[in-house]
Amino acid sequence: VKTEEERDEVYVRGFLGKMIFSGEEALKTSRVLSGGEKVRCMLSRMMMQRANVLMIDEPTNHLDLESITAFNNSLKNFKGSVIFTTHDHEFAQTVGNRVIELTPNGAIDRYMTFDDYLDDEKVQELRKKMYNL
Repeated sequence: VKTEEERDEVYVRGFLGKMIFSGEEALKTSRVLSGGEKVRCMLSRMMMQRANVLMIDEPTNHLDLESITAFNNSLKNFKGSVIFTTHDHEFAQTVGNRVIELTPNGAIDRYMTFDDYLDDEKVQELRKKMYNL
């Protein structure tokens, strides 16, 4: 029978494993982590706190492709809301299901994927008006 501390360690290690921290990597101190590892560690901690909203700015910066994939998969399974800014097209497409674009003349708010937003003719017309093009 496992103690509560052992169950907690198994839970934390399982979660860190989803963010590509395996074996002894989970025991590293923060001083020796790379920039990408620090970001993954911070994101893991935020998600483990069972927040219902994550607000993140350029979350894929400093992450390698494997880390981005793991992060995307974790966010797709996240039960809460995620508000993010990104220049990463693939991240926006795979994680987002609503686009809010702030323009000089107001906001455009659509429930659709990023690619659908870019391809939508009505949105394109509205963007021209909002940017006075």
